[in-house]
Amino acid sequence: MQDRILIVEDDLETAATVRAVIEELGCEADHCDTLEAGVTAAFTQPYKVIVLDRMLPGGDGVEAMARIRAGGSTALILILSALGRAANRVEGLEKGADDYLPKPFEGDELRARLRALLRRGTMQVLDNDLLAFGDLEIRLKARTVHVRRAHVAVSPKEFELLTYFAQNAGQVVTRMQLLERVWNLHFDPGTNVVDVHVGRLRRKLEEAGSQAIQTARGEGYIFAPLQALG
Repeated sequence: MQDRILIVEDDLETAATVRAVIEELGCEADHCDTLEAGVTAAFTQPYKVIVLDRMLPGGDGVEAMARIRAGGSTALILILSALGRAANRVEGLEKGADDYLPKPFEGDELRARLRALLRRGTMQVLDNDLLAFGDLEIRLKARTVHVRRAHVAVSPKEFELLTYFAQNAGQVVTRMQLLERVWNLHFDPGTNVVDVHVGRLRRKLEEAGSQAIQTARGEGYIFAPLQALG
């Protein structure tokens, strides 16, 4: 059974773009163009994700999230809005959005964000040791990484980096967050140390068949594991 995603967007051109990306991901899309219709539709299907505009006929999508949650919907919510300032994004996330993508957006980034949300619920934690994302497995005690049960050799710092990504799966992680949490630096040293390590780790995972690390253009990275390639 295909995953279903609800689009609540009054701009028909934007809605068509979002629908095309959703269908490329192998999911089914439903569309509403008013806030009330979207809130009502949220309870009619077990949607995996709701792509919700802010400025809709009938009100603000961010303010409607509480109604959607209170009505029992377990869908993850991606706010898609022309209100893209940092304060707007913070407001949306603090009020319950699972992700916030400003308009205009690139199709590739929307695809990565949706894929991350669809995969977020697949992580399994067993005995406080194993983080499993499909074919990608991270053993915390042994500090090992496997893709399709094949060992991926990573350095100690790369393992710390991957673990932090995994613990924040589906969320945008900024370079400053990585400097603080992985390198324990609370200032920007003015080097490309983060990009170098992320690039090296990403290459190792891709060579093993896992496109786990996606770039969130202008923001940082998203850990969105896919099924292994091949």
